[in-house]
Amino acid sequence: MHRLIVMGVAGSGKSTLAAELALALGCDAVEGDDYHSPASQEKMRGGVALDDSDREPWLDRLGAALATRPGGVVGTCSALKRRYRERLRAQVPGLKWVFVEISQADAESRVGRRTSHLFPPSLVASQFAALESPMGEDGVLVVPASGQLREQRDAVLQWLAAAPGAVSGQVSHIRMESP
Repeated sequence: MHRLIVMGVAGSGKSTLAAELALALGCDAVEGDDYHSPASQEKMRGGVALDDSDREPWLDRLGAALATRPGGVVGTCSALKRRYRERLRAQVPGLKWVFVEISQADAESRVGRRTSHLFPPSLVASQFAALESPMGEDGVLVVPASGQLREQRDAVLQWLAAAPGAVSGQVSHIRMESP
């Protein structure tokens, strides 16, 4: 039973990868954005970055949703700061992380191409400013956003299939060939 969060800034492709992983693992997918309060959603639509007081109740709602799934679960969450990740880890024992790494320019470009999403391109810079890399934290795999979805999915599945000791206590990186 896997409990996994796909994390990264807006535009990194975390929702797409999480959906693929949930399908491949035969478990529930939980979209983190669905747990933002209506007030927080309005702030983001209005181009106002969320602060810790906005994010803490969101993280608690998301953590509860992840923790109460009877089987495995793949969730999404920007999880920008280490304390946010620790808050989720406290609610979901054994939680593992896939950090989808992307450049700010690529994230801004991707978010700019979206239609009808609550997160405007103007907020991408604030996410990079708040981002604390998960490097050095237990159970983290870093995948490049530039990789093909199939390659990303397969790399995560291989990582999850590794012996538990190989996942805990280290950060893993994968490199992918450009198309």
